[in-house]
Amino acid sequence: MNANVGSADKIIRIVIGLGLIGWGIYAKNWLGAIGIIPLATAMLNWCPLYTVCGANTCGTKPVAK
Repeated sequence: MNANVGSADKIIRIVIGLGLIGWGIYAKNWLGAIGIIPLATAMLNWCPLYTVCGANTCGTKPVAK
């Protein structure tokens, strides 16, 4: 897994993830658990959807093999 999530993208994902989880707790709704996805991708610095689409917001270039 090469990093493909940049620092600004990471901050946005953390805010959205915490917001969704907070909303789920406030509304007593299990759909707030969806917030785990953006939090996990932010912590791993890797997004599987970015890999499929070929997107990369990370400033580093992948190492050629």
